[in-house]
Amino acid sequence: VHDARHLSVTLPDGHELRADVVGDDPHTDLAVLRVGGTSLPCASLGDSRCLRVGQIAIAIGNPYGFQYTVTAGVVSALGRSFRAHSGRLMDNLIQTDAALNPGNSGGPLVNSRGEVIGVNTMVILPAQGLCFAIGINTAKYIAGWLIKDGVIRRSYIGVGGQNVPLHRRIVRYHQLVSPSGVLVISVAPGSPAALAGLREGDVIVEFNGQTVPSIDALHKSLTVDQIGAASNLVIIRGTEKLTIAI
Repeated sequence: VHDARHLSVTLPDGHELRADVVGDDPHTDLAVLRVGGTSLPCASLGDSRCLRVGQIAIAIGNPYGFQYTVTAGVVSALGRSFRAHSGRLMDNLIQTDAALNPGNSGGPLVNSRGEVIGVNTMVILPAQGLCFAIGINTAKYIAGWLIKDGVIRRSYIGVGGQNVPLHRRIVRYHQLVSPSGVLVISVAPGSPAALAGLREGDVIVEFNGQTVPSIDALHKSLTVDQIGAASNLVIIRGTEKLTIAI
């Protein structure tokens, strides 16, 4: 639905309703649509924290245009991570062997009680039985913010970076927890990083007391709680270890 001009929702009885996008979040591959109408059916939502590996998982969707297709399998694994189309890492995905195909995305993954436990999102092709769904608790959290604000707000510091290994001598001398960090390759003008004095060539190793071994770890630390809040950034500049406020 991202950037779509016209949307409609078709119900099982064939009735078609106009839909409007309340908000979408490409980083989690989720969107919220609003439709008009009364007495519309709805699915009951479960709790993805209560899932156990091996329990029944049932997927519903429209693979390759075959409407209302139901496939069944089990929860194969929990807590998987995968990259969204935006490049950001999605965490806490549900892995299932319930067969998914193009057209299943956005459909529900339900348990044996008919409660929605996930939103089907992707399949690894040409592998068999490697399918993934966003946990319903994540979906509820994202949907709540989209309904409230229309967007998902995340903090940022304004750098372009890449993962780099650190020299063993620097790791040992500064007693660093991780042997890798995030190399700053660009700083956006006027950004928090620029105002804090961050420079190209600096290596970020810690943010707000949390070790930063990779860009994904830095993304996880940049939550909505950090917006407008002062934090300490630990960097390696040359051979020096510096702490700067950002």
